Amino acid sequence: MIQLIRGFKDILPEESALWQHIEGISRSLFQDFGFKEIRLPILERTELFKRSIGEDTDIVEKEMYTFPDRKGDLITLRPEATASIVRSYIQHKMYAANPVRKLYTIGPMFRRERPQKGRYRQFYQINAEVLGVDSPFIDAQLILMLVKLFDRLSVTDVSTHINSLGCPACRPEFKAALSEFLSSKRDQLCENCRNRSGRNPMRVLDCKVPSCREAMTGAPVVLDYLCTDCRRHFEIVTHTLDRQKIPFKVDKHLVRGLDYYTRTAFEILTGSLGAQNAVAGGGRYDGLVKALGGPAQPAIGFAIGFDRLAEITALNNTLIEEKPELFVAAMGEESIAAAYEWVTDLCLSGIRTEIDFSGRSLKSLMKRANRLNAAHVMIVGENELKQGSVILRDMTTKEQKTISVNGLVENVKALLKDR
Repeated sequence: MIQLIRGFKDILPEESALWQHIEGISRSLFQDFGFKEIRLPILERTELFKRSIGEDTDIVEKEMYTFPDRKGDLITLRPEATASIVRSYIQHKMYAANPVRKLYTIGPMFRRERPQKGRYRQFYQINAEVLGVDSPFIDAQLILMLVKLFDRLSVTDVSTHINSLGCPACRPEFKAALSEFLSSKRDQLCENCRNRSGRNPMRVLDCKVPSCREAMTGAPVVLDYLCTDCRRHFEIVTHTLDRQKIPFKVDKHLVRGLDYYTRTAFEILTGSLGAQNAVAGGGRYDGLVKALGGPAQPAIGFAIGFDRLAEITALNNTLIEEKPELFVAAMGEESIAAAYEWVTDLCLSGIRTEIDFSGRSLKSLMKRANRLNAAHVMIVGENELKQGSVILRDMTTKEQKTISVNGLVENVKALLKDR
């Protein structure tokens, strides 16, 4: 038997219903805030991610699925969506007619990480990005949207952490102070952090190795080095969230794991997933559009780990069932033939209807209806067909009604609508 590749998973129909529920609520919220969907390829040129994410990140160094195509060009299964969105924004000159774009996308990403609970090698993300706006109010609005999305999904065990990462004007001074601190802690750092401390010292702040996290106690914090503009930007974000009564924690040690982030950074953490507690995160990346060959346009966005979000949403919601509104129990060849046409018309008219073509006994068919949790059952046999009628049974109240086969579809629709 051929089985799944390690680190990949099937989304079975029972779980897919929950995913559709999450997607529907997400799309509705995003569209209310003026976002439009963009659908992107899963394959991109490897250079896109090297230039955007950073060549000395774990993603680029160890985790990307990269391979040459038949011409020898390196291509990569996308490990994240932001770079692809920015590439599309530049390639299609979306900035020309209107530089302000609010875009969202939902789909699979790929990283060859060690598989564990809530983390897969093909995983799914919900992304929302705003390009062309540098106002701190849009930062606050994106964080508000994230919080409200979790509210609408009845996910309560979450907390919002925010920080500022500064900008190219103020970050060098912070990096110098951090580098000096790291030089005194070199022996306590893991091999990766020792290698990166000289090239990109901020990367050490994102390390999850316990010894590195302990070594960083007392390290300089970027908030102490912000320039006047970055400090004012961050103050407006926090004051706006306070006014809107959005709870948050200023986390001085929060950094994002990708090179392109500047100024506002944020994460949504949950207590429901153990050590893997980050379920969403994002921030501002004002220099990325220009770095990838476009005009100087500010940008900000977030990504939600769909797999983790589905897991914690399931903990706080009753099972979402796609049960039929009507099950047709037809007995005998003539009844089945007639019922087939009725079922087709009912489905096309928006009534979710199931039928069993086996011709089994009424008792067996009623058991099938119960297993499907059908709200109603329409019973038709040879006798009912001769009399020109069928029986409609409410599976909750057990009430039964006789309905004429003349205009049956409209009669059934009217009865179900009344209920």
